[in-house]
Amino acid sequence: MIAPLEMFEAGLGSALVAGLALGGLAYAANWPSSQLFGRALTAPRNPENGPGEIALTFDDGPNPRWTPILLETLARHNVRATFFLLGKYASIQRPMVRQMHDAGHLIGNHTWTHPYLARTGKMQTREELTRTKSELEQIIGAPIRFFRPPFGSRRPATLRIARELGLIPVLWNAMTADWDAAEAGQITPRLSRFVERNQKRGYATNIVLHDGGPQTLEVNRSASVAAAGQLVERFDPTHRFVTLDEWETEL
Repeated sequence: MIAPLEMFEAGLGSALVAGLALGGLAYAANWPSSQLFGRALTAPRNPENGPGEIALTFDDGPNPRWTPILLETLARHNVRATFFLLGKYASIQRPMVRQMHDAGHLIGNHTWTHPYLARTGKMQTREELTRTKSELEQIIGAPIRFFRPPFGSRRPATLRIARELGLIPVLWNAMTADWDAAEAGQITPRLSRFVERNQKRGYATNIVLHDGGPQTLEVNRSASVAAAGQLVERFDPTHRFVTLDEWETEL
């Protein structure tokens, strides 16, 4: 007969194992640096000879109010960025998407409706990616080759489907809650510290900002747009701003 203490210890051990397993799955599904569910592009090591590199990336647009201001800011500094667009917004703002592409910015796939893909079925995941890819390619007349999962959430099937569609999964190594910020001062210092930390470790920086929001087409992104301008002004003298296709060979 098993003693009560032994039963308790056995149950506790099983609970700990289950907890660790769930924690591991959550890490693999959501943490941007995790590669447990499959390879994804984050940021490579900086070139041995030359300045450190920064990829400015923007999610959840296009936003008819704030994306044009952001494009003007980037144009003033001759900086190219990567925009992960929502299909539902791109489909009703085709001229803006073409403008972004024509200005030399890289257009990426951020799904049609911004679902949490770690809990999304394979059929819906494929539909989200396929529909967005097709829409964006029709608009810009060029292949869409990069994909960022909303929230960074994914599971093995997410990345497998993306690759079957010719999409390179992309995560990040610098992000703060810019979507909740009231002013750029709540964003720029934190992202600057990420750049400096990555630089010390020998890595480039893949920054996420948001020029849109999944729930509201014209959500206020004034703080994020202002922060983007501040980051460019701060790091343009010491770093090189790149689009993600320049890092493709690093994956």
